[in-house]
Amino acid sequence: MIEQGAADALAALGNRTRLRIFKLLVRAGHDGTNIGTIQRVLGVPATTLAHHLGTLAEAGLVDQERRGREVICTANFKAVNDLLAYVKAECCAGLDITDTEAA
Repeated sequence: MIEQGAADALAALGNRTRLRIFKLLVRAGHDGTNIGTIQRVLGVPATTLAHHLGTLAEAGLVDQERRGREVICTANFKAVNDLLAYVKAECCAGLDITDTEAA
């Protein structure tokens, strides 16, 4: 995962409503859930929910699939695992003060 993608994904999760949506989708598992259920459980207005789902989808954290008249949303577990791996990749590797990437 490149640095900008990681920053975008973390920024998307930096909003409380989006974090709540994402956690609900993680709980829903690989089957996901429809937009109406997300709206009902979280009490988020439809237009606000659409905006937040769009941001999560753009960051690659949520997938949306039309099934008949429903739109099913699922957490993109591969993207989440990639993000976590990126963050943890250099855990306890030491600090190189000549590293220009940190600037």
